[in-house]
Amino acid sequence: MANGFFNVPMPLNEPVKGYAPNSPERLELIKMLKELKQQERDLPMHIGGQEVRTGRRLPLSPPHDYQHVLAHFHEGDAGHVTQAIDAALAARPAWAALAWEQRAAIFLKAADLLAGPYRARLNAATMLGQSKNAFQAEIDAACELIDFFRFNVAFMQELYGQQPNSSPGMWNRLEHRPLEGFVFALTPFNFTSIAANLPASAAMMGNVVVWKPAYPQIYSAQVLMELFKEAGVPDGVINLIYVDGPVAGDVIFKHRDFAGIHFTGSTKVFQTIWQEIGQNIARYKSYPRIVGETGGKDFILAHPSAHAKAVAVAITRGAFEYQGQKCSAASRVYLPSNLADEILGYVKEDLATIKMGDVEDFGNFVNAVITEASFDKLARYIDGAHADPDAEVFAGGTYDKSKGYFVAPTLIVAKDPKYVTMCDELFGPVVTVHVYDAEQFEAALDLVDGTSPYALTGAIFSQDRYAIDLASQRLVNAAGNFYINDKPTGAVVGQQPFGGARASGTNDKAGSILNLLRWVSPRTIKETFVPVTDYRYPFLGAAPHEDLNRDKGI
Repeated sequence: MANGFFNVPMPLNEPVKGYAPNSPERLELIKMLKELKQQERDLPMHIGGQEVRTGRRLPLSPPHDYQHVLAHFHEGDAGHVTQAIDAALAARPAWAALAWEQRAAIFLKAADLLAGPYRARLNAATMLGQSKNAFQAEIDAACELIDFFRFNVAFMQELYGQQPNSSPGMWNRLEHRPLEGFVFALTPFNFTSIAANLPASAAMMGNVVVWKPAYPQIYSAQVLMELFKEAGVPDGVINLIYVDGPVAGDVIFKHRDFAGIHFTGSTKVFQTIWQEIGQNIARYKSYPRIVGETGGKDFILAHPSAHAKAVAVAITRGAFEYQGQKCSAASRVYLPSNLADEILGYVKEDLATIKMGDVEDFGNFVNAVITEASFDKLARYIDGAHADPDAEVFAGGTYDKSKGYFVAPTLIVAKDPKYVTMCDELFGPVVTVHVYDAEQFEAALDLVDGTSPYALTGAIFSQDRYAIDLASQRLVNAAGNFYINDKPTGAVVGQQPFGGARASGTNDKAGSILNLLRWVSPRTIKETFVPVTDYRYPFLGAAPHEDLNRDKGI
């Protein structure tokens, strides 16, 4: 066995490719999009290294062209969940015992594979399956996931290197064991990088994983499993299942070896999971780790001193990129009365130039929302705003699902700061603005902090440093990622660790050492070189000349 203290390559954020007309990356991506669209793939589950087909085939179609079938996936049942757990536990002893640098090498290889031969394939799968434009796919499926792999390896080395002090005559050591059991990764549709990182970060620390992706993300999840396999992830370490959520949960949360959940999804689902874990707590070998990033009702607050054009661009990008389907997307905006008309005018100008449609047309800034259910929900809110005298549909407000689930970028101006679309999480290209009295900035701070139960992201725009400081203090608990003069989206691994508190999750900060800490169980080892051989401590002895009764007055 080789012995050494190994330094992993210094991670650097993956450069984002531009996909300009006739660029090599654009031509390669166009070719891959055509290739994938011409196929109709059959997608099995992956359990213990085996492809599992059930015959219960469900279609996958692009949200922007739902009549086209990309693939069929094989839906499993409770028996397949048990099979995946058994496969994970069978793989655990060898994987947990593997030297950390060997695990690191696997995920560093995955990063390089994704930066090279897998880049166009995973980006194209994300574009088609999740209706992302080329740039949104690039920053997600390629760059952020490469960063997760490389930076997490560096954080792993840092974590293992943190060791306690030792007094003379002893050696204190700290080891970080993988959790005793298996980890359940329950992942969302909106980010391919998150869907991969949730199982991969736990696996990197020596854990074995049962991974259930959201159904609309299965198309790119299949490519991720191909990537993991080529990178060298052993059979059974990450098991990919396609099972209805409650069916999977009924098996997993009652299993004695359930050791933790890594989750991104809705607050309601996460709260249900937490409750179910609590009801089953006596079944488990150990207290499970519960790590979740959930909903958001993310804000932009402009101070009367703000730069109007900067606020407008933050609204356009922060609210409408990827159709507002980012957990961090701007969903409620507070504008001061002295700047509101100017800012809204700029936003309206921007929206007049935005194109919406198929992801294969690179001129489209906006594509389709993910499902018909999401489309119908957004349509109801937009219709409600059209009919409500307390709200004005200032821009957009149209929708069409004749070919795909298209909702135009919509800006609502609400007189009431507690109007329904200022409070409810919509998860779509709809943003609501409330105009406040420019003389009442501190009251606006109270509105921002008290309107929503969520606390994921938020932004303050101001040229007044006292106002920025005041907002930073007063909104300290309102956002886990707080932005000053920038939109509240676009957290970068290694730069802005991501996560929120309150109803937005456990704030365990994906893309940082904090998240990896959740997937290990520390053991302290103390070794004494020359053990003592007499139980007596020095204080027990008495010198012959001491009068032990002197102080008692005897």
